[in-house]
Amino acid sequence: MDKYSNGEAHLAHSERDWVVRAQPLPNLERIEAYFHGHGFEMHRHDTYAIGHTLSGVQSFQYGKDKVNNLPGQTIVLHPDEPHDGHAGTEDGFRYRMFYLEPAMIQQVLGGKPLPFIKGGVSRDPRLFRASQALLKDLHNPFEPLELDDAVFDLTVALQDAAGVRRGRQSTDYAAAERARELLMASLEQGVSLEALEQASDTDRWRLSRDFRALFGTSPHRYLTLRRLDLVRHSIACGVSLSDASVMAGFADQSHMTRHFVKTFGYPPGKWLKMLGVRQEALADRPSSLPS
Repeated sequence: MDKYSNGEAHLAHSERDWVVRAQPLPNLERIEAYFHGHGFEMHRHDTYAIGHTLSGVQSFQYGKDKVNNLPGQTIVLHPDEPHDGHAGTEDGFRYRMFYLEPAMIQQVLGGKPLPFIKGGVSRDPRLFRASQALLKDLHNPFEPLELDDAVFDLTVALQDAAGVRRGRQSTDYAAAERARELLMASLEQGVSLEALEQASDTDRWRLSRDFRALFGTSPHRYLTLRRLDLVRHSIACGVSLSDASVMAGFADQSHMTRHFVKTFGYPPGKWLKMLGVRQEALADRPSSLPS
C-alpha cells in the first residue's frame, strides 16, 4: 500500500484490496484497483466503462455471458448494461478503468447509435491502443487538446471494433490549414480545440477528422511533434534540456522527455550524443568537391 499512500487510496472488501482514483475530469473518471477475491456485486453505469486488466484474470457476468478478461484485451461495458466482477484465480486481479459519459462519444458521432461491443471484451489492437491513451499513469494530467484527441481516437476505434461501417466524407482543406497555422504559432503557449474551432470556423470533431485526413496525424500530435522539432534544434545549438523544454511549450524537462522517447525511441541526451558523433564524422570526412 505504500505506493498508494497519497490519500487517494481506500480499502474495499479486504485488507488486500485497494482503489486509487485519479483527479476527476468533466465527463471522465479514471481508477486503478486490485481485488483479491470478490470485487463488486451486479450493478450498472450510465457511462461507458472501458479498461485493461494489468495482471491476473478479471471475471465478470455480462448479460448472459460469463467473461474472463486477460491482460492485452480491452473491457468495453456499454452504458446501462448490468455486470459484476471478481478474481478468476487465487492471485487476484489488478486493472485500470475509465468511465466516459456517452455525451462525449456523441460529440464525435453526431447522433449515430453508440457502438456496442458484444460480450464486453475486445481483442482489437487499435481499440487497445486508443483506450490505453486514456488509461495512462493516473498521476499524469491530460492537456485539453490531448484529451479531446484521445476521445476522438477512442470513438473511431469503438466503431471499428463494433463493425460499424464509416463512409467517406469530404474535407475542408482551407479550414484545416487555418488550424495548422494556429498550431505553428502556438508552440510555446499551447492551444485548445475551442481556439482551433474559432480559427478554422468549423466544428472541432469535423476538424479532427479533416486534419487527420489532410496532414496524416491529429492536431495534438502535430503540435507535439513541432515542439519536439524545436527542442532538437535548440539543444543542437547548445540550449540546455530544461530551457529547451520550456521554450518549446512543455511543462518541464520530464514532460518533454516522455514525449521524446515515445516519438523517437530514445531519450534526448542519447540523440544529442549521437548527433555529436555524426557531426564529428562529417567534419573528418574529406570533401569530394574541388577546391
